[in-house]
Amino acid sequence: QVQLVESGGGLVQAGGSLRLSCAASGSIFSINAMGWYRQAPGKQRELVAVITRIGSTNYAISGKGRFTISRDNAKNTVFLQMNSLKPEDTAVYYCNADSQTGSAAPIITYWGKGTLVTVSS
Repeated sequence: QVQLVESGGGLVQAGGSLRLSCAASGSIFSINAMGWYRQAPGKQRELVAVITRIGSTNYAISGKGRFTISRDNAKNTVFLQMNSLKPEDTAVYYCNADSQTGSAAPIITYWGKGTLVTVSS
C-alpha cells in the first residue's frame, strides 16, 4: 500500500499564493506520474496538473501560467505552486500517484484525502 498526504491548503485572498505538498510513503518500489486534481462544491473532480518521473508536465487551461507543478523524486513528493489565485480556484485539492510496489507489480493509482483551498474575493 501507498499513502499520500497533502498539506499546504488554507484560506487566501484573491491574488495570493499557496504551495501545496504531497508526500508518498509506504511500499514504494517506484512512482511514475504524479498529479494534482481538484473538486469544487457541486462539480466533478478535474485535472489541475500532472508531472512524469522525468519532469514532463501538463496543465489544465485554468491553471496555465499561474500554477507550477514540480516533484522531488528522492522524497517521493510532489508540489503545486499556485500564484494569482482566484475565487474560482476554491476547491479540495487532491494529489495522486501511479506507483508500483515491486518491479513485477501492477501500476496502481493512489489518492490522497485532499486539502482545502479557499480563495476569498
